[in-house]
Amino acid sequence: MEWIKAISAAIEYIENNLTGDISAEEIAGQVNISPFYFQKGFSLLCGYTVSEYIRSRRLALAAGELLNGAKVIDTAVKYCYDSPDSFAKAFYRFHGVTPSMAQKNSTMLKGFAPLKITLTLKGGKTMDYRIVKKESFAVLGVMRKFSYESAQTEIPKFWDEHNKSGNDKYVCGMFGVCFDGEMKNSDFDYMIADVYNPCVDIPEGFVTKVIPAFTWAVFPVKGAMPDALQDVNKKIFSEWMPAIGDYEFAAGYSIEMYADPADYPKGTEDENYYTEIWVPVKKR
Repeated sequence: MEWIKAISAAIEYIENNLTGDISAEEIAGQVNISPFYFQKGFSLLCGYTVSEYIRSRRLALAAGELLNGAKVIDTAVKYCYDSPDSFAKAFYRFHGVTPSMAQKNSTMLKGFAPLKITLTLKGGKTMDYRIVKKESFAVLGVMRKFSYESAQTEIPKFWDEHNKSGNDKYVCGMFGVCFDGEMKNSDFDYMIADVYNPCVDIPEGFVTKVIPAFTWAVFPVKGAMPDALQDVNKKIFSEWMPAIGDYEFAAGYSIEMYADPADYPKGTEDENYYTEIWVPVKKR
């Protein structure tokens, strides 16, 4: 329940500060969750990134004010746009009409109501996981920085680029690793990696990283990618975290471990394809 309450409190804080300069880091601090897990959990639970939600709420409210006679420049400033032009572009992308058109009563506009998080009882479904202590280990791979805002669409492109470039002959991609050591940032490092063999030379453009020793909650995933993985990721935040009482997130790491697609008739699209999600945890 604590996790659900925290996200609900975050939404309430956003609603009370839509005319102020708020960030995901600030909101996470208000509800005592690291930005790393707050932004990931928010998008999985709510279906929007934090910035998408804030932008949509502002533009929905702005439309109502324009209909009631507010000036475009005043509305742009109120909802934290740098200029009437940037406000007009965002407004058009969201509503499909310009702010000046929105001032006419016959114009069709989009509403966007505030989210309300509720805990719904759906029966005694179980979620498999195991708690595993692992010593530190080193990985080799390619790394790139991503923002939480665009990671969901950009990381799959990173994988495609890696495989098409031929770099998969050096690193096949046993792991996808998220690094955010400080857990205070709006972006994080993501690495396509294998276990590092110190007897092998490091190819140009590749890096090594050490994953610290942690206690991990390990969640098995079975099914075609990416839907099966995304479904379990969502359940970690919507079902496992609210239900578990003994553990909480420990650090800004998360790991996806992939089985070899060659072992399955349809590769990663096989209904039996196996993946794991590893999340570092600690006792409350």
